[in-house]
Amino acid sequence: MQPMKFFLDTHDLASQTFPAGLTPEQFEQFYAGYEQACYAEEVVPLRVHIGYQEGRAFCFTMAPNADAVRRAHERAGLPFETITEVTTATPGDTFFRRSAV
Repeated sequence: MQPMKFFLDTHDLASQTFPAGLTPEQFEQFYAGYEQACYAEEVVPLRVHIGYQEGRAFCFTMAPNADAVRRAHERAGLPFETITEVTTATPGDTFFRRSAV
């Protein structure tokens, strides 16, 4: 298994990467197929944040690389606006690192 990295991808109604009028029930039906597409491409879906009224979604995944995330979206028939590799930035992760003594 390859080392995994974190990715955040975005979907927006304005760029036609979020379906107009999507309901929670429609998303629930779609998500099962998206999840299968992710696993087929070695992508682990961790969390999705959706603003139904605003027409935006943010998907947080783990994958070996951005290409795997891109392939999972293509397999599911889900266009995306951006895919960005991210790291966590909590106080324990970033701000209070101790220098090596």
